[in-house]
Amino acid sequence: MIGNALRNTADSISDFLARESAGGLLLGATAALALICSNTPLRVAYDALLQIPVEIRVGSFVLAKPLLLWINDGLMAIFFLLIGLEVKREVVEGELSTPAQVVLPVVAGVGGMVLPALVFFFINRDGVALNGWAIPTATDIAFALGILSLLGDRVPVSLKIFLTAVAIADDLGAIVIIALFYTADLSLSMLILAAIAIALLAALNLLKVTRIAPYVIVGVILWVFVLKSGVHATLAGVAAAFAVPLKTTDAEGHAPLHRLEHSLHPWVAFGVLPIFAFANAGVSFAGITLAALSEPLPLGIAAGLFAGKFVGVCGASAVMIGLGRAKLPVGASWPQFAGVAALCGVGFTMSLFIGSLAFEGPEYFTPIRLGVIAGSLLSGITGYLLLRFAPRHSIGGV
Repeated sequence: MIGNALRNTADSISDFLARESAGGLLLGATAALALICSNTPLRVAYDALLQIPVEIRVGSFVLAKPLLLWINDGLMAIFFLLIGLEVKREVVEGELSTPAQVVLPVVAGVGGMVLPALVFFFINRDGVALNGWAIPTATDIAFALGILSLLGDRVPVSLKIFLTAVAIADDLGAIVIIALFYTADLSLSMLILAAIAIALLAALNLLKVTRIAPYVIVGVILWVFVLKSGVHATLAGVAAAFAVPLKTTDAEGHAPLHRLEHSLHPWVAFGVLPIFAFANAGVSFAGITLAALSEPLPLGIAAGLFAGKFVGVCGASAVMIGLGRAKLPVGASWPQFAGVAALCGVGFTMSLFIGSLAFEGPEYFTPIRLGVIAGSLLSGITGYLLLRFAPRHSIGGV
């Protein structure tokens, strides 16, 4: 029985990594397509597409937004639903479920958020762009694993799991940051209605409801209330995810959380994230010179992702390992570990998303995207080269 459980766990991890890797490659393709559209005569059509008005009306209730905001507020709520499911699963029964497992990736994740924010703050401390301090704190797990997939078996599975756990810790930190720092003026009435919806989700969990449909229906209602409340709507996805049962199983012995997570993965990896990348990665390079990267906002983002992430993840991990509080992932060498730390600076999707929350003015769009693309590109290339030429044997790994 134990052997079967271990095999099932290994198969699930392999399936996850393969899907995330393939999704990361598709992300790269759609981002490249957005750049092509933004730097050719297709730009007019590209901009017009993202500004198409989309409206939902039920009686006197109206939700009207351009297509871009439906993608950022609507589709990304599905992405955060998946993140919430993954975080809950990892904390309850996965790579973050015991102190021994959680210490290294969580400490590395914290270091990889604090240092980039400090780098950004140092560069932008006297400017109006300081509100973007959280942009370089994110890690794009799909993109990072997509780069790892290019290296095949040169990278130990333990490092892939470590990278995934760090990204999950980052995502949890991003959820807290969005909730605390990137909310608009709050509507008390909508917050009360959102709280009632959350209570309904909790009741479904306590009543051991295993059908997914009730959680989805209440979750959509919660999304509307949260959207109208001033708290960012994507947090509704996280709240709904935490209510989906993990320990309760259906008649076939499957946990609703596992079923929903498995169903959502391909839609998010091959639909939601590529669409978001296409909608948000378009940067026109017309009139942009290398000097533009020296402006505080893009420089702070790029330096935070490239240098801040690398030093933060490596430094925090080295301290914990040096103190004997953690161990290097099994079969990994320090050069390989450094390569994975560099890949943590690929912040693409989440960094662009946080940037869209931090600044609303169109004058910020190009500097944000320029900084995110530059920092992520440098991190991705550096991580790939370190892993490509690192020795395969373990140095200090246990």
